Amino acid sequence: MTDMSTDKLIRIFVKIRDAKAALADKFKEEDAQLTEQMDVIKAALLDYCKENELESVRTASGMAYRTLRTRYWTSDWAAMHAFIVENNAPEFLEKRLNQGAVKEYLEEHPDTPLPGLNADSEYTITVRKA
Repeated sequence: MTDMSTDKLIRIFVKIRDAKAALADKFKEEDAQLTEQMDVIKAALLDYCKENELESVRTASGMAYRTLRTRYWTSDWAAMHAFIVENNAPEFLEKRLNQGAVKEYLEEHPDTPLPGLNADSEYTITVRKA
């Protein structure tokens, strides 16, 4: 540690964090405005493609093309889970662990090892304003 006092280090840290937050807020606001403008242009291009039965448009400035993107979700997890089990379709699920559920299980069953489970812990510092 340098010769600076802990109080001074925390004061500087808070000042820098506040400055970063202000920059982030400004960026988010400006980014939202630009995204909104882009969305208006995308809607116009989609309308143009639909009206003219086109999948793509090439100009001197660039190219735009439309694609059909489909998202899937369920409003009945119990029924979907039963379907997945009955039809042996685990590929319907993504490979990730629910962090809260694993932590809770480990707290309730500290002597039960989970196969293939890895954990990484590290200390962090949190600084709050006085």
